[in-house]
Amino acid sequence: MNELQAIILGIVEGLTEYLPVSSTGHLILTQRMMGIPKDAAADAYAICIQAGAILAVLGLYWSRMLQMIRGVVGQLTSKTPDSEVGFRLAMNIVVAFIPAAVIGLLLDDWIESKLFSLWYTVAAWLVGGLAILWVGRWQKRGGDWHVGKDVEALRWQGALTIGIIQCIAMWPGTSRSLVTILGGVLVGMSLSAAVEFSFLLGVVTLLAATVYKMKDAGPIMLETYGLGVMIIGSIAAWIAAVIAVKWMVSYLKRHGMQIFGYYRIALAIAVGVALWMGWLNAA
Repeated sequence: MNELQAIILGIVEGLTEYLPVSSTGHLILTQRMMGIPKDAAADAYAICIQAGAILAVLGLYWSRMLQMIRGVVGQLTSKTPDSEVGFRLAMNIVVAFIPAAVIGLLLDDWIESKLFSLWYTVAAWLVGGLAILWVGRWQKRGGDWHVGKDVEALRWQGALTIGIIQCIAMWPGTSRSLVTILGGVLVGMSLSAAVEFSFLLGVVTLLAATVYKMKDAGPIMLETYGLGVMIIGSIAAWIAAVIAVKWMVSYLKRHGMQIFGYYRIALAIAVGVALWMGWLNAA
């Protein structure tokens, strides 16, 4: 992998990590299109450049992060209404993270060996796109995307539900962002609140996945590609993620998620045709 390929992968990661379109699926597709073979180093790189996307959300949602830190500290010192809210949000993030942590540790090797194929990714893109359109229709019958509980009103039962739903995203192409946002909407959150909770949960989930992958396959990745390529890709991911998150938050304040459903379906059809014609390698 050269520096240009690292920048391209970083941009793809940053643009797609928090959009409900699957960053893993897009990275697999981009790697195949650039002729990067599927191996332990490539799979690890696709996970580890998430560091840039993590930094983007940490910067954009720093006030929420501080609120949670003050909440946890406040349990040991002096409790205030704000610290109570911060502590409850922090605990909800932990509760939502636990299912993915358990399932991920149990099934990580099996998922990478069995599901990191473009055909599986195409199927997930298609199903996810149809799910977005279905939820959009359900929302139209039952109310407005933008009506519902805010982040601070979420209870631990709802957080656990979102966490269980997040496990579906271990299937490449599904999108962690998609399932957690839809999970938030299904437990009664407004779309903007579900997006915010998805971003905050993503910091913990992606950080854990990055650390785990670096510990497991980091030496192989660094030996194969070098540290410079990793840094370049992460910086590109950070810049692209800042742009994507700001755009998504602004867009969803005025619209629903249907545009992402149509995009996923169109992408699934296009990549499926390319695979069927032999223009892309599915492995």
